[in-house]
Amino acid sequence: MSHQPSLRILHCVRSPIGGIFRHIEDLVRHQSSDGHDVGLIYDQLTEGAYEKAHAERIKPYLSLGIHTMPMQRSLAPSDLWAVIRLNRLVSNLSPNIIHSHGAKGGAYARMVAALRQMTRHPPVGILYSPHGGSLHYEPRSLKGRIFFTLERFFEYWTSSLVFVCHHEARVYAEKIGSPRCKATVVHNGLREEEFRPLYDEADPVDFLFFGTLRDLKGPDVFLEALAALPKQTKAALVGDGPDRQLYEEMVKTLSLQDRVTFHGALPAREAFAKARCVVLPSRAESFPYAVLEALAAGKPVITTRVGGIPEIFATPDNRLAAPGDSVQLRTMMADFLDNTPTWQDRAYHEQSHISQHFHADMMASTITTLYQNLLDSPGGEAKSEVRSTGRIK
Repeated sequence: MSHQPSLRILHCVRSPIGGIFRHIEDLVRHQSSDGHDVGLIYDQLTEGAYEKAHAERIKPYLSLGIHTMPMQRSLAPSDLWAVIRLNRLVSNLSPNIIHSHGAKGGAYARMVAALRQMTRHPPVGILYSPHGGSLHYEPRSLKGRIFFTLERFFEYWTSSLVFVCHHEARVYAEKIGSPRCKATVVHNGLREEEFRPLYDEADPVDFLFFGTLRDLKGPDVFLEALAALPKQTKAALVGDGPDRQLYEEMVKTLSLQDRVTFHGALPAREAFAKARCVVLPSRAESFPYAVLEALAAGKPVITTRVGGIPEIFATPDNRLAAPGDSVQLRTMMADFLDNTPTWQDRAYHEQSHISQHFHADMMASTITTLYQNLLDSPGGEAKSEVRSTGRIK
């Protein structure tokens, strides 16, 4: 048990999927085991059976409960009503920390902080982790200008920014400006059981795409690269998303029906066992769990030089592809087919590196200590103070 006083922590996120929810789950488990009271609020509009099952899995750790309410993806008049409802929930639960995740979760939490200030309610420590979010927009686009202006404005009600990698911190500074509140870099980490040996299925395919089926994750690049490889090369796509039908049509257009199988969303290790090599050709990322998880499982990984991915590898050198480049991706996939033992040796080396530098307990402990430090020094310093739990590259 931690020696720190017990905290009342509310995690706020719009969409309960992917890496963000995985990140929250690790924090919730650790914080609950340390004797803190923890709650979760997320959008009921995007809650399907998979998301509900995921939330139910961590329900025993949430002494402050699971709460859902409508949260629109885009800016909408209904946001004001959502903020009022969230403020009522905060008044009922009396958290002393709200950790918000993603652009919309961050906006709601900080609007609640502003509302509570105006109505002279007790202040709450507000932390904001972008997880990419609005940082993916271009500064010259209309949405980029709007969202970056809002992000800057919301800093006034932010106790601390918590970035998941140095790349995210740099992009924030470039697109929004040097933070005027505290800022910390805390790398994502994995649980001990995720480093257990993983054994492939009896007849694994050669390559696996794992992730949300949308262009940002690059399934189209994966299929184009696959089409240029020998016809005996087999692949699987594991995941779901808004554009699945488009990629199913693409498989037909490229005459890959006999070489590609689609699976719905599956747990990471169950998915990785279906293939000899994991391919993650994202066009943009923050600090993706999928890369960490695959390397921790000892799988050869082909991925792109985007976001914080280079911060994950012990030796990224020239083994990261350019985003959107199917020719370069094909070359790397062909090299895996020709030199599988070499790729596997590299994978074991990276597995050892991951086990030393990226642990969930380290991540959660660092963030929970940050909560306590913020509460112990009300008002804090207005300047940015960027720290890291990992190595700076």
